[in-house]
Amino acid sequence: MRYLPLTDADRTAMLAVIGAPSVDALFADVPESAHLYGPIEGLPLHAGEQSVERHMRRLSAQNLSAADAPFFLGAGAYRHHVPASVDHLIQRGEFLTAYTPYQPEIAQGTLQMLFEFQTQVARLLGCDVANASMYDGSTAAWEAVVMARRITKRSGVLIHDGLHPHYVSTIQTMARFTGDVIDYAPPVLASDCGEDALVARIDGGTSCVVVQYPDILGRLPDLAAIAAAAQAHGALLIAVVTEPVALGAIASPGELGADIVVGEGQSLGVGLQFGGPYLGLFATRDKYVRQMPGRLCGETVDAAGRRSFVLTLSTREQHIRREKATSNICTNSGLCALAFSAHVTLLGEKGLRALAAENHRLACDVADRLAAIPGVEVVNDSFFNEFTVRIGRDARQVVRDLAAQQVLAGVSLGRLYPQEAGLADGLLVAVTETVTPEDIDALVAGLEGVLA
Repeated sequence: MRYLPLTDADRTAMLAVIGAPSVDALFADVPESAHLYGPIEGLPLHAGEQSVERHMRRLSAQNLSAADAPFFLGAGAYRHHVPASVDHLIQRGEFLTAYTPYQPEIAQGTLQMLFEFQTQVARLLGCDVANASMYDGSTAAWEAVVMARRITKRSGVLIHDGLHPHYVSTIQTMARFTGDVIDYAPPVLASDCGEDALVARIDGGTSCVVVQYPDILGRLPDLAAIAAAAQAHGALLIAVVTEPVALGAIASPGELGADIVVGEGQSLGVGLQFGGPYLGLFATRDKYVRQMPGRLCGETVDAAGRRSFVLTLSTREQHIRREKATSNICTNSGLCALAFSAHVTLLGEKGLRALAAENHRLACDVADRLAAIPGVEVVNDSFFNEFTVRIGRDARQVVRDLAAQQVLAGVSLGRLYPQEAGLADGLLVAVTETVTPEDIDALVAGLEGVLA
C-alpha cells in the first residue's frame, strides 16, 4: 500500500488543536546548528548498492576503534571484556525474538531472565527491589528524581557537582516540564568531594539529593554522611552508579543508606557500541516499590502448581490509566538486560570481585606512572578504575595529539565542560582489565612526548 501523508488541511487542523503556528514551531527547542536543510554532505544522491557499501567502508575506516589502540576512555561508558558465551546465550531461541512479555504463557524464558536480572541488580546495588531495566543511566536518573517528587511532595532537587554532565542535562531538560527546581554547579578539580558544602544546602524544600558514586572525576563521595543528612530533612538520597564493576570492590549505595539507586549497566555484558543501546538500572527500598517506574517480573505457580513467571507490577501508562502511571517509558532494554544477566551469572560473586580488584590494581599502576611525568598531577586521593589528572594545558588538544599517535588517552574535561575554563587542563583516565602493559607504556610515552 502506498504511504499517504497528511493533507495541508489535516496539518492545519492538528496545529490549531495544539496551538502551534506552524510545523517549524514544533522544533523550536532544536538548536539551529542541528537543523538539516539539504542532503547529507559527502553522500551521493543515488548510487548502486555496491558503491554505497564501498563508500561506507571508506568512512568506517576513518574510525579509530577501541580494539585497535591503547584505550583509556571512560566517563560513563567502559570497555570491558565480554565473554563470547554472552553473545551465544542472548541469541538462543527462547530469547532471540522475545519482546515485552505481554503473554506469559509464551514468554517464560524472557520473564525468568528478567526475574533473575532484577535479583542480581538488587543485590549489586544493595536494595530491596529492582525493576526489569530502563533505557539508560541518564533517563533512569531522571525517573528517580520525579519518583522522589511523588514521594516527598517537594520540588527541590540538589545535585552533587560530581554527577556526569550528560545526566545533569537530562534532568534539567525534563525538569522544565515538571517545575522541579535544580540546584547544581559544575565541579572543581580537587580531591575533596565537597560533602560538607552539599549537606549545608539541604533544607525543608529538598526532594532529593543526587550523588554519583564513584563520581565523574573518579572520586568516592561519603554516601553514608549524605544519606543521613538528607533523611534528617525528609529528603531522599539518589545514588547514581555509572560503573557497576566498581561494586565488586566498594560498598553498595543501598548498604550506605541510599533510598533509590540508579545506574548504567553497559559495563557488564554490553559493548561500547558507539554509545548505545545501553541499559538503565533502577532499584529502591521495598516501601517505595509502587512508586517505581517501569515493570516488575515476579515468580508464582501456574494452575498445575508448577513454577512460573509473570509481570507482577506495571506502572507505565500503556498498562494503566495515564493519570495513575509513574512513567511513560515504553519498554525495558530487554536484550541488554539479558546480556548483563548472562555476564554477571558467568562471573559469579567471586569473579566480579576478582574483576574489580584487577581493574583497581591496573588503575593504581597507571596513576603512579602518570604521576611521575613532569607536569602531571593526579587529583584523586582515592578512586576505583578511573581518576583525573591535571596536565597544565588544554587537555582537548593533548587528546587529539595522542589520538593522532594511535593512543586514546582519556576524556578531556574541556569536552564535558566546554564553558568551564578551570577544568580545561583536566584529563579523565579510565583503566580496565583490557589494558595491557604495552598500552600503559604507549600512554606514558605519548604524554611525555606531547608535554615535553
